Amino acid sequence: MFGDNMVLQRSINIPVWGNATPGSLIVATLGKVSTNAKTDKDGKWILYFSKFGAGGPYDLKISESGKPYSAIKLTGILIGDVWLASGQSNMEWQVQQARDAPNEIAKADFPQIRFLMVEHDIKLTPQSDFLAGKWKLCDTNNVKQFSAVAYYFARKIHKEQNVPIGIIQSTWGGTPIESWTSREMQLSSPATKAKILANDTLVRNDFAKDSLNMIRFWDIVYHPQGNADKTVPLPDYDDSGWPAVEMPRVIKDFGIGKYEGMMWLRKRIVLPRSFAGKNLVLNIGHPEMNYSLYFNGVEICKTIWNSNPKQSYTIPAGLVKNGENTVAIRMAMLWGGGGLNPPAENIYIGDENTKISLAGKWLYKTNVEPAIPKIHNYQNYPAMLFNAMINPLIPFGVKGFIWYQGEANDTEAYLYRELFPMLINDWRIHWHHGNLPFLYVQLANFKKEDPLPSESEWAELREAQTLTLSQPNTGMACIIDIGDANSIHPTNKQEVGRRLALTAEKKAYGKNVNASGPMYKNFVVKGKDIIISFTETGLGLAIRNSASLKGFSIAGDDKKFYWASARIKGDKVIVSSDKVNVPIAVRYAWADNPVCNLVNKEGLPAVPFRTDGWKGITQK
Repeated sequence: MFGDNMVLQRSINIPVWGNATPGSLIVATLGKVSTNAKTDKDGKWILYFSKFGAGGPYDLKISESGKPYSAIKLTGILIGDVWLASGQSNMEWQVQQARDAPNEIAKADFPQIRFLMVEHDIKLTPQSDFLAGKWKLCDTNNVKQFSAVAYYFARKIHKEQNVPIGIIQSTWGGTPIESWTSREMQLSSPATKAKILANDTLVRNDFAKDSLNMIRFWDIVYHPQGNADKTVPLPDYDDSGWPAVEMPRVIKDFGIGKYEGMMWLRKRIVLPRSFAGKNLVLNIGHPEMNYSLYFNGVEICKTIWNSNPKQSYTIPAGLVKNGENTVAIRMAMLWGGGGLNPPAENIYIGDENTKISLAGKWLYKTNVEPAIPKIHNYQNYPAMLFNAMINPLIPFGVKGFIWYQGEANDTEAYLYRELFPMLINDWRIHWHHGNLPFLYVQLANFKKEDPLPSESEWAELREAQTLTLSQPNTGMACIIDIGDANSIHPTNKQEVGRRLALTAEKKAYGKNVNASGPMYKNFVVKGKDIIISFTETGLGLAIRNSASLKGFSIAGDDKKFYWASARIKGDKVIVSSDKVNVPIAVRYAWADNPVCNLVNKEGLPAVPFRTDGWKGITQK
């Protein structure tokens, strides 16, 4: 935890701890302030410096009495506000992967913003130290790998408060909330007790085997086995026994179950004579997962995980044949993903005048190469990440927590109503600083738009996140308007960080700002109308980029929802539909990727809601 260039939390008694000879006296000096502590029988010690205001840089000197050679000196230390940033991949997503990366990296000169990035690790029991990581200054070299959300959050807070900001980044993509919650807390709930007890059968050898399998796993993903790339993409390769599938679609629509591994896809196309001697453009839409593209046996591209691959490629004129040509794709089908995403018009080959569609029948085969090894992904097991990546941080002084997670819990969204408050209480109990601010990001809009009102796991997860606002000193940044239908990782992390910082300004810094979009308060029925009242209306309700409100649906006692017309009247919205004579319920932005546009005049989106309490699809 402790190193050169770290940031320590202002306005609290600053904890510092370590190990030394049992029974010895530890003397520590921060700046000009000194204090001491004795080690216990196990050699552990902890001491506290009195409160400091923001400032620095300071040196921290620590020595064991009578052993001057044991002295430690840390330099460049600042006193400011420290935030623990945690969650899964959308919190982990790097500045260099997010929107406008080159420009943002070039201007990232904030020496008073420092990051400590905790390396990924899993452990069966709570640890006193983490695997690796050191404090880094925010500059054009280091910022690339920082969490984009946490960086943009820190940048705004630093500018607003004019104090040093430290971010402890402890994140791991794809992980559920249970892995970040302690064993003790999960034993206290019937909902999690059985899962946490199942961990007791694990041993360290399991982790070692999984690690070796992971190396083999990615070797297969990135390196075609058995020279498959030298034979399968060739035009004369015999694919007569391969089954056919209509493209575009994703793996869950293939009818091949929960297959994970490498899949080859092939399509023969006849090109017009007008294409001869020309460079062509081949567009394959937005493929899921890692893939390599081949044209007449020649590799055109090979994507790398998290590389944000292109969708359009140039086919050199020298590869183009009159008549029949062959397109082949080697694709990783992983974690339920894989395939070519719609719409069909985005899959084609052509020149500046003519496009030939590549949608339609493709041939595919799943067992061309060896099966990938089974990966247990122990980072997803309960308490594993708490043990290795959270417990070692306690009780380092923090201002509060920022959190972006939930995608990995979408199928148990109703249970998240219990799991999320459990984590918040768990961390607060361990830190012994009362109800520290806990600020989080609600899931963005994602996946295809539904033409009709429908049920949604993601909507139910968002609802669980909204309900968690009932916990004291919590704040939520709604980003239902800046997601990406085709990517679970929307790139506009600047706005995510800004909205999260707004919640911090209100909850942690006592600033009188509007930090939320409109939030559902209550409703009344008046004839065929349902009248919705809101809080957090700010300067007033408004419609974004349209003449009419979108995203509202309404239902009667048959529980069947229809799209509704809606209009603003003061701080209320009046909702109705000709198809519902006796309305009893309204939903807003209730979908994976809703089309919705209610905002307040500050531009913050209305938080998705429903007025009914009918059983959802994730409620067991």
